[in-house]
Amino acid sequence: MEDRIIVSQLEVFAHLGVPAAERGLAQRLSVSLWLAPESGFAGLADDIGNTVDYAVVCNAVRHEAENRPRHLIETLAEDVARMLLARFPVRAVEVEVRKYILPETAYVGVCIRRERQGV
Repeated sequence: MEDRIIVSQLEVFAHLGVPAAERGLAQRLSVSLWLAPESGFAGLADDIGNTVDYAVVCNAVRHEAENRPRHLIETLAEDVARMLLARFPVRAVEVEVRKYILPETAYVGVCIRRERQGV
């Protein structure tokens, strides 16, 4: 198994939904991430500069979720994955987005895995 950094159920607020009325108010979502760093953990030398700073990742994900309205949680998942691969030293990411909107369900969600091209 590859070394991974896991962020579980980061709470974000986003204007999301197909109907305009649903996008009108920011709604609570959760985003979980599985990040495969370019380098494994064995050579980190206990130095944050040698790994992916998950606090910075969380702030970037919150900003991405809040920066514009979207119709689909699938679009948000793609946008988050694209941003993470572009900004951080990771070779692959998994992004799960959960939305708490339908009655009689715990949540609805999507999960995607994307890899940096050429890796």
